[in-house]
Amino acid sequence: MKKLELDIVALSHSVTQSHNYAVVLGEILGSRRLPIVIGGFEAQAIAVAMEKMSPNRPLTHDLFKNTLETFDIELKEVIISNLLDGIFYAKLICLRAGEIVEIDSRTSDAIAMAVRFDCPIFTYEFIMEQAGVVLDDAEEEKMTSTSKAVSKKEQEDAPLNTYSDDALNKLLDEVLKNEDYERAAEIRDELKSRGGKES
Repeated sequence: MKKLELDIVALSHSVTQSHNYAVVLGEILGSRRLPIVIGGFEAQAIAVAMEKMSPNRPLTHDLFKNTLETFDIELKEVIISNLLDGIFYAKLICLRAGEIVEIDSRTSDAIAMAVRFDCPIFTYEFIMEQAGVVLDDAEEEKMTSTSKAVSKKEQEDAPLNTYSDDALNKLLDEVLKNEDYERAAEIRDELKSRGGKES
């Protein structure tokens, strides 16, 4: 089956389901978009990697990446392999000692891993035919601008204990500029609690 390579076009609030997000993948050699509804935590896991944030301690996807690398397993690609009853299925295609190994995965987790490994994301034509959409320029622009806003919000709302000290100090400057003194106090408390504490 011929594979179509995709790229992450946007990460935005889901239009159809409140309290959820949509990661929008676009054909690299085409104009169709594949919107996939994901939860808030999953959106945060993708946003953190896309924004190149460095958490103070590894998040779950970072831990999994470190584990794969420790055991010399390389993530070669991610394939969104099926669509059944509105649910997307994905596989991690890994290389271990010259042998290809496929690992079943939730699509949101697979995308979060692809961002961390900087590996390609693929799907098949039948999935694009079933769930792909073509957006006009206005819709595309709106989605991209929403994506930037969501990404920044995800960054600001991430648990403070996931930030490095440098990232916390940077965030503190930002919230003080916005006169968000309540958030600034939380950040100062987190920085203070780290004094002399091992991470």
